[in-house]
Amino acid sequence: MKLEGSCHCGSVRFRLETNTPYPYQRCYCTICRKTQGGGGYAVNIMGWADSLEVEGEENINVYNAVIDGVESPLERRFCKKCGSALWVYHDKWPDLVHPFASAIDTDLPRPDETVHMMVDFKASWVEIPHGPGHVEFPGYPNKSIEVWHERQKGKSG
Repeated sequence: MKLEGSCHCGSVRFRLETNTPYPYQRCYCTICRKTQGGGGYAVNIMGWADSLEVEGEENINVYNAVIDGVESPLERRFCKKCGSALWVYHDKWPDLVHPFASAIDTDLPRPDETVHMMVDFKASWVEIPHGPGHVEFPGYPNKSIEVWHERQKGKSG
């Protein structure tokens, strides 16, 4: 599936291919809350780095969070004009780029399950929905984005 995305002010536009388009993860860690705003919910999807096309690359900056005094190798790309979070990249997985669903302009499919992750770090005022279709993890989930999507294909096939 071809995804198109942009920042709020329109200074950055990007396109990429994905086979994992469901925005099913919501992250509540302090980094996502502070860089995305609100309660967190930095929903990552996954795309192929070699398909990434960017217009306005000169308007992109990179933020590497500091975790326990150590700079994270995870690179968070954002628009330096409006601050919109765009995607995450880690050279451990050079074939992949993880755009934030909030930056995607293409209609994305709605997941039948929402994975709430890093809930041990959520703000005290944030309420996480419970019940069918909601799964919580205190830290990272035990399944990758690709494994989750493969399971979804199995449900529909």
